[in-house]
Amino acid sequence: MAEEDKIKTTFITMWGTFCYEVMPFGLKNAGATYQRAMVTLFHDMMHKEIEVYVDDMIAKSKEGEDHLVNLKRLFDRLKKYKLRLNSAKCTFGVKSRKLLGFVVSENGIEVELDKVKAIVELPLPLTVREVRSFL
Repeated sequence: MAEEDKIKTTFITMWGTFCYEVMPFGLKNAGATYQRAMVTLFHDMMHKEIEVYVDDMIAKSKEGEDHLVNLKRLFDRLKKYKLRLNSAKCTFGVKSRKLLGFVVSENGIEVELDKVKAIVELPLPLTVREVRSFL
């Protein structure tokens, strides 16, 4: 967080007056600011070797040997900018993964079936009245 912006996060408790050293995610623009930072740090890798959306990252490759190279580049970049991953949320070596309500795999990006189950199982309207009520 910029030094001049730290004062804007000041809060008072019974133990004293404090301000944040880093941007808390509760701030209105924190998500957009973080995404902009990720795009800045990983711009040359995005849409080729990795995908980044806020705090979700996917390292991808067509060949297994390339995947290790891509992971190494990603880890080197994370280390360079002193970013850390939550190991409990990391998964390695999978061919598909749920991300933001979609399934990302070697086939591309597909809708997660659980998310559209209600729509798929909806009975077909049989009368004009049912069509109108649906619309």
